[in-house]
Amino acid sequence: MPGLGRVIVRRGLLLLLSYIVILILVAAIMEGSGFSQRIYEAIVQESVQGDIQAFLRAGRTLSPTELETLRKNLTLYYRQMYGLVDERGNPIPPYIRMWRLVINSLVLNFGKSTKESVAQLANRLPPVPVIDIIAAVLPRTIIMVTVAEVIMAAVALVIAPKMAYRHGTFLDKLLISYFAVFNAIPYWWLGMLFILIFSFRLGLYPPSLRIVMSYINNFWQDPLGNFTRIAYLASLPIATIVIAGLGGWLYSFRAMMLRLVREDFVFVARAKGLPEDYVLRKYVLRVSLPPVITSLILALAASLGGMIITESVFDWPGMGTLYYVAITTGDTNTIMGLFVLTVGIYIVARFLLEIIYVALD
Repeated sequence: MPGLGRVIVRRGLLLLLSYIVILILVAAIMEGSGFSQRIYEAIVQESVQGDIQAFLRAGRTLSPTELETLRKNLTLYYRQMYGLVDERGNPIPPYIRMWRLVINSLVLNFGKSTKESVAQLANRLPPVPVIDIIAAVLPRTIIMVTVAEVIMAAVALVIAPKMAYRHGTFLDKLLISYFAVFNAIPYWWLGMLFILIFSFRLGLYPPSLRIVMSYINNFWQDPLGNFTRIAYLASLPIATIVIAGLGGWLYSFRAMMLRLVREDFVFVARAKGLPEDYVLRKYVLRVSLPPVITSLILALAASLGGMIITESVFDWPGMGTLYYVAITTGDTNTIMGLFVLTVGIYIVARFLLEIIYVALD
């Protein structure tokens, strides 16, 4: 299979090249437009002012000359920290900062976040390395959103082929009705309804699920106990997402397979007297795997971006919350880290699809 290996390697290299080109374009826009520099200069001024205020609150008295000298030294220190000037205090040109940004992004060195609201999502105090913040927040999204997507896909893979195979029956019409109803209900609205019922009325769940952060952060201190607590707390948002989103998965998979069940080779297989389950498994489901797997892989990749409003409803700070806080606070390092992560996930997903396509061919 040497030719097969060359095809996979060639496609992998093309995807990697696309990834690098995207990073270069984004870095060029951020640095060439002056956006990053304006943000960093604002952060420098904020940091210098904060340090001076802390210094004065400690009871130290400074003359105007000493205060100005301290301000200049702190400004130089923070400007060097954020790569705006070199060791001698000379400004670093935007094109050099651009390439540094690209190289650092490729090695996952996104610098540190100085925003308190961003650092709090990782239960830390600033400054915090961006990669540590993402590593702390990403598992929460996987537990809540990605697991729900996997459950919906698994259920749809079992039910949708049978519905397509029995097109027009009562169960098929019931599926269409289910999709029509829940497709019109937003996740966050159903989440608020469930919180009202299961938290305020029945008292089965706390109104806020933010406590899950401590269980995840301290998971290895009591693996079994923390796993049980996390699974219990996650069951409410997972159930919300599954109930609200399952209809879309079922309808999508059913639509993909509906055309196949009307193909001649399926009629011939049934005319031969082959068992219905065998025809469904070998003649329908097997042929529909490429588009089904494409939808599944891309949906799982998209799930890692989180759900901003749904996370807010359950007070479950995941990737969606991190995106929102980073953007609203102008945290350039975190924004760049999230962008690199998002693009990287899609590149990896595309590469996996290329391998799976070859395997299924």
